[in-house]
Amino acid sequence: MAEDLLLPLLGYRDGNSKEEDDARIQQATSVHSDISYDQSLPAQHTYLGTDLDELSGRTVLEDDVILNLPLLSLPGVVLIPGQTLPLHLFQPPTVAMVKNIIDHDRTFGMVNSRYLGPNYMPSLAPIGTTAEIRSYKEEIEERSGLCTIRVKAEGRQRFQIIDTRRQSDGILLGQVKILSDIVLRDALEGARSQSMLRFLKHPPREKSVSLDHDGHEFVLKNKLSKAKYDRLRPAHFTWWPPWVYKQYDQEILMSRIKQELIGWNNALKLDSMPRLASEFSFWVAANLPLDDTLRLNILAIDSPIQRLRCELSILEKCTALCCRDCDVEITDKTDVFSMSIEGPQSIYVNPGGYVHETLTVHKVRSVRVQGESSTEYSWFPGFAWSIVHCRSCGNHLGWKFTATDKNLKPDKFWGLCRSSLHPGIKNDNTGGDDWAPCI
Repeated sequence: MAEDLLLPLLGYRDGNSKEEDDARIQQATSVHSDISYDQSLPAQHTYLGTDLDELSGRTVLEDDVILNLPLLSLPGVVLIPGQTLPLHLFQPPTVAMVKNIIDHDRTFGMVNSRYLGPNYMPSLAPIGTTAEIRSYKEEIEERSGLCTIRVKAEGRQRFQIIDTRRQSDGILLGQVKILSDIVLRDALEGARSQSMLRFLKHPPREKSVSLDHDGHEFVLKNKLSKAKYDRLRPAHFTWWPPWVYKQYDQEILMSRIKQELIGWNNALKLDSMPRLASEFSFWVAANLPLDDTLRLNILAIDSPIQRLRCELSILEKCTALCCRDCDVEITDKTDVFSMSIEGPQSIYVNPGGYVHETLTVHKVRSVRVQGESSTEYSWFPGFAWSIVHCRSCGNHLGWKFTATDKNLKPDKFWGLCRSSLHPGIKNDNTGGDDWAPCI
């Protein structure tokens, strides 16, 4: 009886704990995925060549510092910290800029460019991400004699553009401010008694727990080993109930997002996800097929908790992926899967230098395949690609990939361009197959 009264005061409770939630997630992800393909191959971007020169050392810019950065702007690309950015550059001014960057700090700014307004005027996004060059290869084209360069870079830090100017050589130079994440302290820190701080950990799995109290040892047996620690218990000493704090608890938010992601991809490997809230929020943003505006809004959020809340809201509402131009349903969220260890969505570049963020799915509908398949410059070694368009409006959606080896699994899949899709939710009020944007 004494133990029954003591356990709630120490912050232990019965019911499901975060560990049990994680165990359920892990059990759900143990479903066998019929993939025999080496998922590390797409992440290597071998289509750029296997002879790239690797660069050692890393550049970390101080938070809130203001500096000048050469800017590279690409339509349809919003680089997220942690993403790999492959580039194949041909224009002489850009090639010269990248060569100069490699000789210095290897860092440039990646900014999304769009055409806005009735006159489709080019416009730069106010926020971007620094990209650090990790490897490169410079070569001379035999026919033209021009110098080209292939690059693999990595998104590192967010920045805000203060001002831009165009140099005489055509290079865009930006005055930017490096943005930092706001890390909030534990909201219940002031509500916890100092004497209870030693209980801020989950109880051991043993059958009994020994606690040292005033030099004397006593044992709480049996029930304590089955009880779960409730770190939100001090909320009862505040003006707000525990459920309010749960909405802003990063561990709970991450757990809920993982459960939603399982609905998208039941073979998702949790071990490959970042463990820190900030890195995890960027990983989720990089793998959600959002339009440029919504993605830029997430990138502008300076709190990992708020980013997680926004991403969770999108995951809970989205039920399908639709054509950007005509809103016809292209695929369901349950058809999303990972062909790469980087996640369901990654950035790739084609031979012409055009960069595409591509989402891999098992099935599509309302599409048509155009032309013969080809293995040249395939982003997924062992698969041939064919161009795919929307059957309704003709919008370019991506590619169909077909295995060239009968032993490869899956034997086919689809790579859809993020810029050609938007997440949608079923509009039940119309009684038809109408879809509306999630947000």
